[in-house]
Amino acid sequence: MSEIFQSPTFWEAVAFIVFLGIVLRFGYRPVADMLDARAEKIKNELDEARVLHEDAQTLLANYQRKQRDAEKEAKRIVEQAKEEAERLRAKAEADLQETLERREQAAIDKIARAEAQALQDVRDNAIDAAVVAARTLIAENLDEAKSAALIDEAIAGLGTKLH
Repeated sequence: MSEIFQSPTFWEAVAFIVFLGIVLRFGYRPVADMLDARAEKIKNELDEARVLHEDAQTLLANYQRKQRDAEKEAKRIVEQAKEEAERLRAKAEADLQETLERREQAAIDKIARAEAQALQDVRDNAIDAAVVAARTLIAENLDEAKSAALIDEAIAGLGTKLH
Protein backbone atom coordinates (compact mmCIF):
# COMPACT_ATOMS: atom_id res chain seq x y z
CA MET A 1 0.00 0.00 0.00
CA SER A 2 2.85 2.29 0.47
CA GLU A 3 3.42 2.13 -3.19
CA ILE A 4 0.06 3.61 -3.80
CA PHE A 5 0.92 6.63 -1.65
CA GLN A 6 4.10 7.15 -3.55
CA SER A 7 2.50 6.95 -6.95
CA PRO A 8 2.02 10.30 -8.66
CA THR A 9 -1.22 9.06 -10.19
CA PHE A 10 -2.64 8.49 -6.73
CA TRP A 11 -1.77 12.00 -5.64
CA GLU A 12 -3.16 13.40 -8.84
CA ALA A 13 -6.41 11.58 -8.15
CA VAL A 14 -6.44 12.85 -4.54
CA ALA A 15 -5.72 16.39 -5.74
CA PHE A 16 -8.48 16.11 -8.30
CA ILE A 17 -10.97 14.86 -5.72
CA VAL A 18 -9.99 17.67 -3.32
CA PHE A 19 -10.27 20.14 -6.12
CA LEU A 20 -13.72 18.79 -6.98
CA GLY A 21 -14.70 18.99 -3.34
CA ILE A 22 -13.61 22.63 -3.10
CA VAL A 23 -15.27 23.49 -6.38
CA LEU A 24 -18.43 21.69 -5.33
CA ARG A 25 -18.40 23.26 -1.89
CA PHE A 26 -17.72 26.82 -2.93
CA GLY A 27 -18.42 26.93 -6.68
CA TYR A 28 -21.47 24.76 -7.06
CA ARG A 29 -24.05 27.24 -5.77
CA PRO A 30 -22.87 30.23 -7.87
CA VAL A 31 -22.51 28.05 -10.98
CA ALA A 32 -25.91 26.43 -10.34
CA ASP A 33 -27.47 29.87 -9.72
CA MET A 34 -25.86 31.19 -12.89
CA LEU A 35 -27.10 28.17 -14.88
CA ASP A 36 -30.57 28.51 -13.32
CA ALA A 37 -30.64 32.22 -14.24
CA ARG A 38 -29.50 31.37 -17.75
CA ALA A 39 -32.18 28.65 -18.03
CA GLU A 40 -34.82 31.08 -16.76
CA LYS A 41 -33.69 33.69 -19.28
CA ILE A 42 -33.85 31.14 -22.11
CA LYS A 43 -37.29 29.99 -20.91
CA ASN A 44 -38.51 33.63 -20.91
CA GLU A 45 -37.08 34.19 -24.39
CA LEU A 46 -38.79 31.02 -25.62
CA ASP A 47 -42.09 32.15 -24.07
CA GLU A 48 -41.69 35.56 -25.67
CA ALA A 49 -40.81 33.95 -29.00
CA ARG A 50 -43.91 31.73 -28.72
CA VAL A 51 -46.10 34.80 -28.03
CA LEU A 52 -44.51 36.66 -30.94
CA HIS A 53 -45.04 33.61 -33.16
CA GLU A 54 -48.71 33.44 -32.16
CA ASP A 55 -49.09 37.18 -32.80
CA ALA A 56 -47.41 36.79 -36.17
CA GLN A 57 -49.72 33.88 -37.03
CA THR A 58 -52.75 35.99 -36.04
CA LEU A 59 -51.51 38.93 -38.12
CA LEU A 60 -50.81 36.64 -41.06
CA ALA A 61 -54.30 35.16 -40.83
CA ASN A 62 -55.79 38.68 -40.63
CA TYR A 63 -53.82 39.86 -43.65
CA GLN A 64 -54.75 36.76 -45.63
CA ARG A 65 -58.41 37.31 -44.76
CA LYS A 66 -58.13 40.98 -45.73
CA GLN A 67 -56.44 39.99 -48.98
CA ARG A 68 -59.23 37.52 -49.78
CA ASP A 69 -61.81 40.18 -48.92
CA ALA A 70 -60.01 42.72 -51.10
CA GLU A 71 -59.88 40.24 -53.99
CA LYS A 72 -63.61 39.55 -53.61
CA GLU A 73 -64.30 43.29 -53.51
CA ALA A 74 -62.14 43.85 -56.60
CA LYS A 75 -63.99 41.08 -58.45
CA ARG A 76 -67.32 42.57 -57.38
CA ILE A 77 -66.24 46.04 -58.56
CA VAL A 78 -65.07 44.64 -61.91
CA GLU A 79 -68.35 42.74 -62.30
CA GLN A 80 -70.34 45.87 -61.49
CA ALA A 81 -68.27 47.87 -63.98
CA LYS A 82 -68.94 45.25 -66.68
CA GLU A 83 -72.66 45.28 -65.90
CA GLU A 84 -72.71 49.10 -65.94
CA ALA A 85 -70.81 49.16 -69.25
CA GLU A 86 -73.25 46.65 -70.75
CA ARG A 87 -76.21 48.67 -69.47
CA LEU A 88 -74.74 51.89 -70.90
CA ARG A 89 -74.01 50.17 -74.22
CA ALA A 90 -77.60 48.88 -74.44
CA LYS A 91 -78.97 52.33 -73.52
CA ALA A 92 -76.74 54.02 -76.11
CA GLU A 93 -77.83 51.49 -78.71
CA ALA A 94 -81.50 52.08 -77.86
CA ASP A 95 -80.99 55.86 -77.94
CA LEU A 96 -79.25 55.60 -81.31
CA GLN A 97 -82.05 53.42 -82.68
CA GLU A 98 -84.65 55.90 -81.39
CA THR A 99 -82.77 58.83 -82.93
CA LEU A 100 -82.49 57.02 -86.26
CA GLU A 101 -86.21 56.22 -86.21
CA ARG A 102 -87.07 59.86 -85.42
CA ARG A 103 -84.82 61.10 -88.21
CA GLU A 104 -86.28 58.55 -90.62
CA GLN A 105 -89.82 59.63 -89.66
CA ALA A 106 -88.84 63.30 -90.03
CA ALA A 107 -87.42 62.55 -93.49
CA ILE A 108 -90.59 60.64 -94.45
CA ASP A 109 -92.74 63.55 -93.19
CA LYS A 110 -90.58 66.05 -95.08
CA ILE A 111 -90.87 63.98 -98.27
CA ALA A 112 -94.66 63.71 -97.80
CA ARG A 113 -94.92 67.50 -97.34
CA ALA A 114 -92.74 68.03 -100.41
CA GLU A 115 -94.93 65.64 -102.43
CA ALA A 116 -98.10 67.36 -101.22
CA GLN A 117 -96.61 70.77 -102.04
CA ALA A 118 -95.49 69.54 -105.47
CA LEU A 119 -98.97 68.09 -106.11
CA GLN A 120 -100.56 71.37 -105.01
CA ASP A 121 -98.16 73.31 -107.25
CA VAL A 122 -99.05 71.05 -110.19
CA ARG A 123 -102.77 71.55 -109.48
CA ASP A 124 -102.31 75.32 -109.16
CA ASN A 125 -100.36 75.39 -112.42
CA ALA A 126 -102.99 73.20 -114.10
CA ILE A 127 -105.76 75.53 -112.87
CA ASP A 128 -103.85 78.58 -114.04
CA ALA A 129 -103.22 76.91 -117.41
CA ALA A 130 -106.91 75.91 -117.65
CA VAL A 131 -108.03 79.46 -116.81
CA VAL A 132 -105.65 80.93 -119.38
CA ALA A 133 -106.79 78.38 -121.96
CA ALA A 134 -110.45 79.06 -121.16
CA ARG A 135 -109.93 82.83 -121.46
CA THR A 136 -108.17 82.35 -124.72
CA LEU A 137 -110.91 80.09 -126.07
CA ILE A 138 -113.67 82.32 -124.77
CA ALA A 139 -111.99 85.40 -126.15
CA GLU A 140 -111.60 83.72 -129.53
CA ASN A 141 -115.02 82.05 -129.74
CA LEU A 142 -117.35 84.35 -127.82
CA ASP A 143 -118.77 87.36 -129.53
CA GLU A 144 -120.71 90.23 -127.99
CA ALA A 145 -124.18 88.68 -128.34
CA LYS A 146 -123.22 85.34 -126.87
CA SER A 147 -121.44 87.14 -124.00
CA ALA A 148 -124.56 89.15 -123.13
CA ALA A 149 -126.72 85.99 -123.26
CA LEU A 150 -124.35 84.16 -120.89
CA ILE A 151 -124.35 87.08 -118.46
CA ASP A 152 -128.16 87.25 -118.45
CA GLU A 153 -128.38 83.52 -117.89
CA ALA A 154 -125.89 83.71 -114.96
CA ILE A 155 -127.83 86.55 -113.36
CA ALA A 156 -131.07 84.61 -113.66
CA GLY A 157 -129.57 81.49 -112.07
CA LEU A 158 -128.02 83.50 -109.28
CA GLY A 159 -131.27 83.64 -107.29
CA THR A 160 -131.56 79.85 -107.13
CA LYS A 161 -127.92 79.33 -106.24
CA LEU A 162 -127.93 81.79 -103.33
CA HIS A 163 -130.79 80.07 -101.52
